[in-house]
Amino acid sequence: MRTLTTEEKEGVLKEIAPHAEQYMRTMSYFRCAMMEVETKFRVISEDFSYRHDRNPIETVKSRLKSPESIRRKLIKKNGEFTVENIEKSIFDVAGVRVICSFLDDVYSLAESFLGQDDVRLIEIKDYIKNPKPNGYRSLHLIIEIPIFLFDEKRHMKVEIQMRTIAMDFWASLDHHMRYKKDGAVITDKTREELLRCATLSAELDGSMNELRHEILGE
Repeated sequence: MRTLTTEEKEGVLKEIAPHAEQYMRTMSYFRCAMMEVETKFRVISEDFSYRHDRNPIETVKSRLKSPESIRRKLIKKNGEFTVENIEKSIFDVAGVRVICSFLDDVYSLAESFLGQDDVRLIEIKDYIKNPKPNGYRSLHLIIEIPIFLFDEKRHMKVEIQMRTIAMDFWASLDHHMRYKKDGAVITDKTREELLRCATLSAELDGSMNELRHEILGE
């Protein structure tokens, strides 16, 4: 992913300027949606911990797409930089990442979350059962969730990425190496080695999951 120049960033800000107030308000709605999602997962985790005497979630992280990233996506979709297009066309403006302890936890937590009557599933992509060609593994959910504001209710979209510690370790380092330096060349040999590391990570997840059943009896 190429880093934008100062001139390009200034261009993005100029595009936002006519819609600045509406844009900032909409970003606030997305932040509220992320908080709703985080709270739901923390409540599920608390109840799970009480029932099983262990915490299935290691960390919950959230991020809001930058104006530059939003602009890139809109360009790919041939859309103008408007708030209406952002809400209509981009489903991952708000992102929540849930890092789970074990592989089974990913699916059990996702099932519990999606079972709540105010959560609407829009799309699911299972990159754990069907990894990307580069070895990336994660469960992606695009959902819509209501947020209750001071005087209204709105439905907002959030992308949720659910993965294990091992998956997150690999994905984080892979991203760091690929995008640390603009113009970095990833050779075929490097790709093969990164894929091999992803495979080893998946094997580790499988082994730890089996050991959990054996030791904890879950």
